[in-house]
Amino acid sequence: MNTKRNKGDRDMPLLHPDHPRPVTRRQLLSQGFMTGAAFTIGGIAPLLNPRNAYADLSGDLDALRSPAHCNVTDGAGKIPFICFDLAGGANIANSNVLVGQQGGQSDFLSTQGYEKTGLPGDMVPGLQDANGNDFANFDLGLGFHFDSAFRRGILDKLGATTVAGINGAVIPARSDNDTGNNPHNPMMGIALAGARGSILGNAGSENSDSGGNSTQPPMLFDPEFRPTKVDRPSDVVNLVDTGDLVGILSKDDATKVMESIYRLSDDKIENVENLVARDVDIDKAVRCGYLKAAHIADRFGGTPIDPGADLDIVADDGTGIFTSAEFNEGSRDGSEYRKTASIMKLVLNGFAGAGCVEMGGYDYHGGARAEGELKDFRAGQCMGACLEYAARLDMPLMLYVFSDGSLSSNGVIDNSIDGRGKGEWTSDNSSTAGSFFLVYNPPRLGGRPVLNGGTLDEQLQRQQIGYMDAGGSVARAATPMANNVNLLVNAVVLNYMALHNQVGDFTNLYTSSGLSHGLGTDLDRFVAFQNIVDGTVPAA
Repeated sequence: MNTKRNKGDRDMPLLHPDHPRPVTRRQLLSQGFMTGAAFTIGGIAPLLNPRNAYADLSGDLDALRSPAHCNVTDGAGKIPFICFDLAGGANIANSNVLVGQQGGQSDFLSTQGYEKTGLPGDMVPGLQDANGNDFANFDLGLGFHFDSAFRRGILDKLGATTVAGINGAVIPARSDNDTGNNPHNPMMGIALAGARGSILGNAGSENSDSGGNSTQPPMLFDPEFRPTKVDRPSDVVNLVDTGDLVGILSKDDATKVMESIYRLSDDKIENVENLVARDVDIDKAVRCGYLKAAHIADRFGGTPIDPGADLDIVADDGTGIFTSAEFNEGSRDGSEYRKTASIMKLVLNGFAGAGCVEMGGYDYHGGARAEGELKDFRAGQCMGACLEYAARLDMPLMLYVFSDGSLSSNGVIDNSIDGRGKGEWTSDNSSTAGSFFLVYNPPRLGGRPVLNGGTLDEQLQRQQIGYMDAGGSVARAATPMANNVNLLVNAVVLNYMALHNQVGDFTNLYTSSGLSHGLGTDLDRFVAFQNIVDGTVPAA
């Protein structure tokens, strides 16, 4: 099975003879005929703690920002959540994140099982490379193959101290190949769990109900939390419009003017009260509208709302996550970096509760292994950028990675430089699918998340929720979510709530909303980590 492409450009569209001609947006995206839109959003570069209240409003007005009054807030204080939707059916298991048998990641598969998931016999976990490095590597807490393109990309963007604060878990679970109909996206579930932003509920890089390629479980759909799509810097700037007044006056003077307008309007409303019956909702809308304008002028006036102006994100002196050349280049790399920087800026500064980064072209079977390696490396860089930015803002982060289906190898080796001597991806294969999440926890909150379980065996089974058989196929009966994508989303929501010490609220959250989570009563066995906060993220 061969596909014709320009060997000098691994981002050329993929045409598979066993696939229909792409006609839908999702088919075009997964095969690389179109990219996920670049989502560029900004935050405030000099902020030391993005979840602090920034208001320098007068004391009496600042008190009215509370949810009980005008609800002018800086988000719900929950752990930021970002998901990566790799459209097309990317490899996750073993060539990237290790998945073992019942004993966990180190309960290794057979050589044939690893060959099916793209690893030749001389590169399987349990062996070492020519330099003495174990192919089973746990530097990030969660086990990755030492030469995993995800791992190499993540480490390319991480500082040494950030690595020490990361841990993760993998969930072997089947999902359909090459379709956006998988109810894979958890963002509305994360919103149900309480995540909110100060500007947006959710943000996604695609104009879809989920913000990505895969859809959300229908039962979790809530139009209130449909992600906002922003695909260029000008759209981001327009999310927060401080008006011409800030350009004419200083930020402080503009805030004072808006405060004065609020007070004058408030007095006028009070004077009208004795003449006509007042509508409470209109009264609140008028009062709070002016208060929000004053808050926006104070919070955002005079500050750049552009990830490219954030020196933690872009700098050429070795301190930026990206160089200006990387960030501004016109290739697919630059587009994905800008999109990722935009989402992480939005979510980690509390402007959105959750964000989805969709990346296309992951239907990379039928050609050289090099193609998948390069795309996986780029995805890893984008994951690493989010984790590193969280560390620089001193904020925790849950980062979730999933794809629609997966693929397998027949053992033919790609010995090109970029192929790295690994097995070529030859066909779609949902039996090798899985998802994983990484959690960064800053030192102020205790550092690397701690696995649940009273024994080592229990902890290993919490880090790998489910398992594969020796031949490299997902064991469907291992967990409720192993063969049900809806329940996979619920398991992700459960683990998000567990980080907030809210496992006890999970079942009631679903039942009170008229929903069923389908995970049974023994929830603890599906929870990877001990909590890192108690309800909300405390200020630094």
